[in-house]
Amino acid sequence: MKHYAIVIKDNDISEKSYDNLLNSSKSAGNNFQINRYNAVTPKNVKRLMIESEVIWNYPWEGETIDIASGMKKRAYKTKDRLKRMACSMSHFDLWQQCFQDQESYMILEHDAMFMKPINFDISETKFRILGLNTPLGATRRSQIYHNEIVKNFEMYQPAPYVDDDKTVPQGLAGNSAYMITPEGAEQLISLVYKYGMWPNDSIMCKQLVDKLGVTRTFYTRVQGMPSTTTQ
Repeated sequence: MKHYAIVIKDNDISEKSYDNLLNSSKSAGNNFQINRYNAVTPKNVKRLMIESEVIWNYPWEGETIDIASGMKKRAYKTKDRLKRMACSMSHFDLWQQCFQDQESYMILEHDAMFMKPINFDISETKFRILGLNTPLGATRRSQIYHNEIVKNFEMYQPAPYVDDDKTVPQGLAGNSAYMITPEGAEQLISLVYKYGMWPNDSIMCKQLVDKLGVTRTFYTRVQGMPSTTTQ
């Protein structure tokens, strides 16, 4: 397995968060190296999307029903649209690398922080994508998400629903720390080309992705630094 952290080059918040991430991994006792991935930025995101033949297909205001997928797409809080697109393209680029390498990846956003050492591989589970993050402080309806996980005693389990409305994308908590297999990456890439580019945590939802899981033990959390996407 390869391990990557998405870092915005020369961004003070991102660089500091990355340092915190590396220190937390060392303190937790992880014995793997976390490679730096320089994030797609607002300056180059449009060019990369054109080169990849990727089209953004998610609303910036309100909500709409995506006819092709049947999913309800609700706009995210976003001041800079290019930042949101760049975040998604960073994940997309790593999915492409994962598929090309035919090797599983651990993908971390810069604001992830380890709480426990990770001593297993996704190949030991039945999932193609596996979230590592505690929901608390990382996603909406986080307490419900947390409670649904802990009441299930399976070590590796399907990502839970937190909404009664099953047309709302249900994915990983924050999408800031997960393992992914080449098969999972291939499916996500196919979804992007089929439905268009969405925020990465929306396209990676259990309604569209086979074998999307979470760990009952929470290995990471978000640091709580200011967001580099919504600011």
